[in-house]
Amino acid sequence: MRIALQLEYNGGPFCGWQSQPSGDSVQDALERALAGIAAAPVSTICAGRTDTGVHALMQVVHFDAPTVRPLQAWVRGVNALLPDAVAVVGAAAVPDDFHARFDAVSRCYRYVLLSDPVRPAQLAGIVGWHHERLALEPMREALHALEGEHDFSAFRAAGCQARSPVRQMYRATVAQQGGLFTFEFRANGFLHHMIRNIVGSVVRIGRGREAPGWLGHLLGARDRTRAAPTFSPAGLYLAEVGYAPGRAPALPGPRASIALASPVPADPPLPAVHAGAAA
Repeated sequence: MRIALQLEYNGGPFCGWQSQPSGDSVQDALERALAGIAAAPVSTICAGRTDTGVHALMQVVHFDAPTVRPLQAWVRGVNALLPDAVAVVGAAAVPDDFHARFDAVSRCYRYVLLSDPVRPAQLAGIVGWHHERLALEPMREALHALEGEHDFSAFRAAGCQARSPVRQMYRATVAQQGGLFTFEFRANGFLHHMIRNIVGSVVRIGRGREAPGWLGHLLGARDRTRAAPTFSPAGLYLAEVGYAPGRAPALPGPRASIALASPVPADPPLPAVHAGAAA
């Protein structure tokens, strides 16, 4: 039986999603816990790999269960064996041809940034931080340039292994609540470090170091060396994964989090529904 899981995790204690020889990844922790319930080795595939220090509100994973267990065993039983920083939120039986990664048609990332002269303590590791005050409207204006289909080479990490730098950005926006700025990006896919590289450049605009039109010029130049340095992973969250109608697992969707606290205007219609939504 193929099972889909919804996970949330704090990426701080892990070396990213993907399994490592050290055994310190989210995937390693999950597969150890699944094996404890299945009494056999289990291999998992996720919707989107996250880097060291990056969090997830809604990571979707599938695996082929080697033994029959009630769905609650894959939630409560697995959670009893997982470290505190990662939890299974829901489980669903899916068709044998369901694929958490290849069936996904959209992904949403959020970046939560604290703008304050003093570094955060209570929010350390779960929000990004910039010591200067930022202006909302120039950043919001700049982000419009990213919407649509573009070559995002200007924001692609040197080691990115994606075959093409072209992505369809459905939404790129930012909202403010006090000193917290929440950036939201929805696209059919993302390049390595793409969001953190975009945020670094938008922060320069928010500081008044560049005009809003600079982001569009960077996009058109397709030259990573012209953009700002890669921003901290601390405030980055994989927020949702979207699947085409009829392919969405019956999962609960994201739970309340600091990454959902800041108001973001309603989305335009997308050619997908998030996992857990009605097909």
